Amino acid sequence: MAGFIEEENFEEEDTQRGRFLTFTIEDNVYGLPIKFVTEIIGVQTATKIPETPDYVKGIINLRGRIVPLIDVRLKFGKEELPYTERTCIIVIDVNTIAVGLIVDRVDDVLTLEDHQIALPPSGGSLGFENRYIEGIGKANDMVLLLLDAEHLLRTEEMEIIENIAVDNA
Repeated sequence: MAGFIEEENFEEEDTQRGRFLTFTIEDNVYGLPIKFVTEIIGVQTATKIPETPDYVKGIINLRGRIVPLIDVRLKFGKEELPYTERTCIIVIDVNTIAVGLIVDRVDDVLTLEDHQIALPPSGGSLGFENRYIEGIGKANDMVLLLLDAEHLLRTEEMEIIENIAVDNA
């Protein structure tokens, strides 16, 4: 029986392999592994937390769960713009901590085969630290930066977010 459960989990995990939720910040398209995404919601008013970085927009109460919000545009060093009707929050679960990522717009879910994914360039040639990027995806005529959800936040930033989530649980 235990073997059957393991096989079932493997099959479920395998169906998510190579699947990415794509979203846009400015003119760049990013992909986030679908296995981390729990839901997509509209922008909500956040309660600001003192002494947090500017890109931490605050916290929201999402059906009884406190979710810190990160403005990805600001996190990536882009200019702050007013939110529009296309602005969304992608709620991800990283190491059992829910985090909301505010993005300009959500585009699609793409499935990429291994041959469609290249290693990211080295040496910081993308303009920000490559630890966020786990690969470069190529689909049709589009190039997308595939994010590493577990490394999107630095360790000290995850500690801040975990403290916010735990203190407000």
